[in-house]
Amino acid sequence: MEKKPIFGRFFLVALIAAWALWQWYPDPLGVDMVEVFRSKLKPEEKAEIIIATLQETQKEKEKKNPPEELTLKDWQAAIGEGVDLRDLLTEKLQQQVFRDGMPVAKSKYDNLSPKEKEKSDTRRRRALKRFNLSINEWDSPDAEALRKINRELLKRIEKEASGKIRLGLDLSGGVQFVAKVQPKKDDEGKDIPVTEEQLSVAIEILRERVDGFGVAEPIIQTAGEDLVIVQVPALSQSDRDKVQELIKKVGKLDFRLSHRDSPSLIKEWRNSGNARVRGAELMEYEQENTAGDKVKFQHFIERKVALSGSHIKHASVQRNPLTQTPEIHFTLDALGATQFAKLTEKHKVGDDDPRLLSIVLDGKLISAPNIQSRIHSRGQITGDFTEAEAQSIASSLNNPLENPLEIIEMRDVDPSLGIDSIKKGLNAGIYGLIAVAVFMLIYYLLSGVMANIALALNILILLGVLCWFDAALTLPGIAGVVLTIGMAVDANTLIYERIREELNVGKSVKGAIKSGYDKAFGTIFDANITTMIASVILIYMGKGPVKGFGITLTIGIITSMFTALVVTRVVMDALVNWGVLGADKTKRYLHLRPAAQLPKFDFLKYAKPAFIISWLLILAGFGYGLSQGKDKMLGVDFAGGNSLLMKIGKTDQTEKIETAIANGALRQNLAAKTGIEAAKFQIEIRRSNQLATDEEKQEPKLQVNFPIAPEGEDYAVVVEQTLKEEIYPEAELTRDKLDKVGPTVSGEIQKSAGIAVLLALFGILIYVAFRYEYAFAIGAVIAILHDVAMTGGWFFLTGRELNAPIVAAALTIIGFSINDTIVIFDRIRENLRMGTAGSFEDVMNHALNQTLSRTIITSGTTLLSTATLYFFGGTVINDFAFTFLVGVITGTYSSIYIACAIVLWWHKGKKPELSMSAVTTEAAKATT
Repeated sequence: MEKKPIFGRFFLVALIAAWALWQWYPDPLGVDMVEVFRSKLKPEEKAEIIIATLQETQKEKEKKNPPEELTLKDWQAAIGEGVDLRDLLTEKLQQQVFRDGMPVAKSKYDNLSPKEKEKSDTRRRRALKRFNLSINEWDSPDAEALRKINRELLKRIEKEASGKIRLGLDLSGGVQFVAKVQPKKDDEGKDIPVTEEQLSVAIEILRERVDGFGVAEPIIQTAGEDLVIVQVPALSQSDRDKVQELIKKVGKLDFRLSHRDSPSLIKEWRNSGNARVRGAELMEYEQENTAGDKVKFQHFIERKVALSGSHIKHASVQRNPLTQTPEIHFTLDALGATQFAKLTEKHKVGDDDPRLLSIVLDGKLISAPNIQSRIHSRGQITGDFTEAEAQSIASSLNNPLENPLEIIEMRDVDPSLGIDSIKKGLNAGIYGLIAVAVFMLIYYLLSGVMANIALALNILILLGVLCWFDAALTLPGIAGVVLTIGMAVDANTLIYERIREELNVGKSVKGAIKSGYDKAFGTIFDANITTMIASVILIYMGKGPVKGFGITLTIGIITSMFTALVVTRVVMDALVNWGVLGADKTKRYLHLRPAAQLPKFDFLKYAKPAFIISWLLILAGFGYGLSQGKDKMLGVDFAGGNSLLMKIGKTDQTEKIETAIANGALRQNLAAKTGIEAAKFQIEIRRSNQLATDEEKQEPKLQVNFPIAPEGEDYAVVVEQTLKEEIYPEAELTRDKLDKVGPTVSGEIQKSAGIAVLLALFGILIYVAFRYEYAFAIGAVIAILHDVAMTGGWFFLTGRELNAPIVAAALTIIGFSINDTIVIFDRIRENLRMGTAGSFEDVMNHALNQTLSRTIITSGTTLLSTATLYFFGGTVINDFAFTFLVGVITGTYSSIYIACAIVLWWHKGKKPELSMSAVTTEAAKATT
């Protein structure tokens, strides 16, 4: 038997697996930062004292319920004032942090030429500027410079200790910023009250900025009349600083001209100290020279704005090809370009009235270059920027705020799903995955082993890519992973069932394997591409959780195709080469022996009654939901809610309350006594506002978020009295404040999700029409709409409310539905082209019976993993699991009784003309 070469494919698989593992290294979920710190220290007595202090503080923090982690303040206290970590930490670590900022050895520096010394100093200056340090501050650090140096070294250690798999807000908590929206001023300098529209604009601008920072899926919502809450997943201190800067930066840029007599006015000011000039103001910016000294440049700048930054369409960072310094390149709109061309033409160097083009960002002069030539629609802002500064400015210019923001609170927040729900959900997910793996092993034997290897590698690569993207894994992301697992199992099942069919017609094991993979490829490709059309559109059009789901699903589609078509194939070819497979008796190892007999169910006999009952159920579900009113249909994520903050008078009761929060007892107790569903409560202890005084930071407060009550009820009074009088009377709880919080799924997210879904359906329609036939495309799209509507109908019939995870569940249903439908359509098309005897209805029924085993296995395994989430995942994710569960059942059913039925009725029971031509061609070939 001829051996098939496998080395190249095996090497590719090994390389990709090794890369994915490397993305996890050293620990996917993180290691102890103190131990990492110890491994980077030189053997000195001072270092051992610092470690002992940190370990003692860590023990005290771990005793608390829930346990706390060491903060940056704890580290600084253990290290002590005046200690230079450069004396204690290894040179290798310092090189990793500061790179070119580290000085060249003196002996080597002395041997450099003057030009080489200048280049070395320039590299150091630019490198240190990233940390807001000068060469002089590095060589002879004062207290503030030393604090910065130590902080950057600690950030590096924190990064090495942190896990590579970053969990989202709902799973691991994160950091919350509360920002106060500052009012605009009128012409008389008086404050204009902040409007609801301005709050909405601020939220969407912040979302664009934070989304641009990474795949973080932040929660951004209003609170009260002028506050915006921004929550992002657990971040390193370095990332926190960047997000804080993104929130604070207004991004209002103006182009102004320098005063005509600025040079002489500067001389006069230096002599007299008088800085008052009509229509102009004295402004300055700072740059470092090659010696590392900071030099100030002063100019008198006209107050009149020559061109507003609102005309900037797009800004990005590029490097100067000669100096490699970062520059901000911008593009102006048509009106701005016309005005800018006139402005720069009139005031360029060499003309009668040359001026400096002053660039003022958020009231600060950042650059004032000469105008060398006329500038039209494109320009660049040069200056002494670091890469981070340039990126921050570009982001702000792309999304400028109308109202300034002041951050008034920054603190850590607990997971929004609750610690108890996360544990239950994680366990349920593991049980589901094990159940799927065991089923594949029992049903397919050796083939099942290969499928499980591919499944494990699929998850490994998927998470590796997510780590590479620095994406936050959230519940919507997990929905994408679940769908990926389902599609991976589906691809393997399609291949194995195809091999079984080839064995059934008498082919050898080797021939059946080759033919099975070849015939399954087209089906797998079409099924995955149609799903990817939807996922890619969700990435580009969606926001927040919608975008996160799209990214996870797109990565999952690629990895599932790779593992199914490449990994299992290379393993099978290897087994054939080694003689494990090949002989007729080896069929039993694969458990792919021919089926006894193909079933002959007449599925389409019941198409009409099934079709009618389906849409009646949809109408009943939505009718019931609408009859209950908007308040009953929309949860906190869509409609907003209340946030009750209560002071804990008896602080010794805090630990008892925290324990009840962690195990879910408080949520269940509140639900039982108030009649509000347990899943709708979000509860945590607040204590660490990092911007407040030490006294305020330590004051524990109980925060309870819950929905807005229907008309005629007041949940706030009920919840407050229940906590104070029935659950914790001994804690002496008193109300601190009650705020209305806006929806986390804003109108903009809903709008973008709706547009993305419509475009996705249109893309699927075009692709299926091109690959199959127009009637097939119509059937596929209507089946998708049916599945989403049916799931929604059952959702409302059971009295549930829409929340953010349901958006992800609905998107998952779209992916599952189209995947299942395409598999059946592909078999119908194949049978038509092969000239299968009988009417069009007979051909369709035959195809449905041929794919029945695949449908049962794929839907069954997906249901198995989803059912574990539903029954064992806990209260909070129950709605999500229920939605997905109904969607899987509906998606399987609709492929037969909606999609296929529509295609059959569209053609009035006659075979499509496209198929007839294919059959005629094949028949002609057979007769020649």
